[in-house]
Amino acid sequence: MNSIPDMYTLFSENFNLDYTLDCGQVFRWDLIDGWWTGVLNGHVARLQQDKISGEVLVDCPLPKSFFENYFRFDDDLDSILQEVNKDEFMDEAISKYMGLRLIRQDPWECLISYMLATAWSIPNIKRAISMMCQNYGKEIEGGYYSFPEPHALVHACDDDLRACKLGFRGGRVIKAARHVEDGNLILDDIFKVDYEEAKQRLMFLEGIGEKVADCILLFAFDKMEAFPVDTHVEKVVKTVYGHHEYFNGNATKSKIGNWGRMYFGRYCGYAQQYFFYQKRLEGI
Repeated sequence: MNSIPDMYTLFSENFNLDYTLDCGQVFRWDLIDGWWTGVLNGHVARLQQDKISGEVLVDCPLPKSFFENYFRFDDDLDSILQEVNKDEFMDEAISKYMGLRLIRQDPWECLISYMLATAWSIPNIKRAISMMCQNYGKEIEGGYYSFPEPHALVHACDDDLRACKLGFRGGRVIKAARHVEDGNLILDDIFKVDYEEAKQRLMFLEGIGEKVADCILLFAFDKMEAFPVDTHVEKVVKTVYGHHEYFNGNATKSKIGNWGRMYFGRYCGYAQQYFFYQKRLEGI
């Protein structure tokens, strides 16, 4: 554990730490001996929530304001969930998993993490990211490494990244790092443009399709209207909402994304995460 002076508490109404870190939106947290342990901004963080008071004990040198921003405590979760609560199915997901919040991730880390997430299970994604950080990041403390900077990955070779078990994704990661390092893709600028323009800028990169772009926009760039459609979401929508006249019997992934924005509105990304988590835990 870190020293006592680094410990403090966080609190927000309607915040469930377990749901938020377990729901599959972020890959560098693990539950170890009752503490959620992860690496953020070059620091190891350990968090534990009191089940009765809701207070979160934080053991990390990063300030309280960092975590308030990271866990989106500025979101009025009650209002957002009321807005997306359109039917009985959504009402059940919200009731069961109330307190799940979207995380405001580091754009560079989120970009590369979701490029690695293509056609892979969450355990495989976590393993690959861990190996990449061990090989190209900086050691913070025993067994914990920072996320590699773009310049570190630019100079990697495809074979090196294959050794990190990245497979075909390794070359794509190197190319993305090169675009960022050379200034062809300025991540901060994505905050400044609308959803459609932001999506096109990300899809310029090899290996980023609609679903991966939507994940990155939702989890790192405050684009709440992003509605990622993977096989889980596709199955939910076809099963629960497939009769909707919008689909007219043709529910492609692209059409499902457009439907999600129309049906759930400006916070459809929150709706997606709630029923994605429910599907992962309970099936459908």
